[in-house]
Amino acid sequence: MGIRVLKSALAVIAAIYLSLAVGLTSPLSAGLLAIMGVDVTIRKGLSTSFQRIAASVIGLFFASGLFWALGFHVWVIGVFVLVLYPVLAQLQLRDGIITCSVVMFHVYGAGALSTDLLLNEIALLVIGLGTATVINMLYMPREHKNLQHYRLKVEELFSRIFVEISRHLRDNEYVWSGAELLQAEDTLRDAIRTAERTEQNSIVSGGPAWSVYFHMRDRQLLSISRMAQLVARVYQTLPHGELLAAVFDELKEDVKVAHYTGRGEKRLEELQEQYRLMPLPVTREEFEIRAALLQLVEELKAYLAVAKREKRPMEKSSGGA
Repeated sequence: MGIRVLKSALAVIAAIYLSLAVGLTSPLSAGLLAIMGVDVTIRKGLSTSFQRIAASVIGLFFASGLFWALGFHVWVIGVFVLVLYPVLAQLQLRDGIITCSVVMFHVYGAGALSTDLLLNEIALLVIGLGTATVINMLYMPREHKNLQHYRLKVEELFSRIFVEISRHLRDNEYVWSGAELLQAEDTLRDAIRTAERTEQNSIVSGGPAWSVYFHMRDRQLLSISRMAQLVARVYQTLPHGELLAAVFDELKEDVKVAHYTGRGEKRLEELQEQYRLMPLPVTREEFEIRAALLQLVEELKAYLAVAKREKRPMEKSSGGA
């Protein structure tokens, strides 16, 4: 917010001085347009500036035609609003409705039509919104360090979650609070918002695909949440669970590796072969626990499939499994 206020102040000053320098009428209007043109991201600023200029030019000529045909009466302003606003909305130019109205009131306030008036209004638009766009592009906060921090934090939380799952599988009396799940959810929400803002501040696409990475982690967190529910159903320590705990022990490290290792996927295949060779359950309790463990294996496979499908190996922006 502080940066946006500073840029708005600079845009206002620059727009007004430029308008005065070229001798435009109503130079303060350029300052007003400059305030409206400064936005939270570069792409959004470019988009809204285009919409406002396009809508205002349309409104300028439409208002001129109305006042020329019907006269400079207050009720004509109502006709302008009733007719043009729906049209601008249909043309996806909603962001330009306010600036369009400002231009229309200038024409109404002049009380007469002239070429100089129309050129003056167009110049005000170009200077006001153009100045805001240029200043908006000069500086945007760099979020790379924040995104790296979020990546490391998410990976550390995932690793801690895998440690907790492994501990419970080895000792069913161990109770995990699940706090890391909530922390991971909050961190990913902030990370996704920051990543999307960073992409909106880049005019050309390319570079680290932070949004792709954090959305991948968000989908994996859904799998992890389901894993936690399944682990809670393991109320007895079995050899099957201890074998699966070893897989989670490896994942707690793989999640921090800068590329997809495939080790977890391979270990799960070996584990399933071992399960097939083990005796069938002899009690209902053992059957229920082994069923939960098998579901846990499937959920873990889904978790790994997300990374395998979407990660770009060895990129600095991507993490391990």
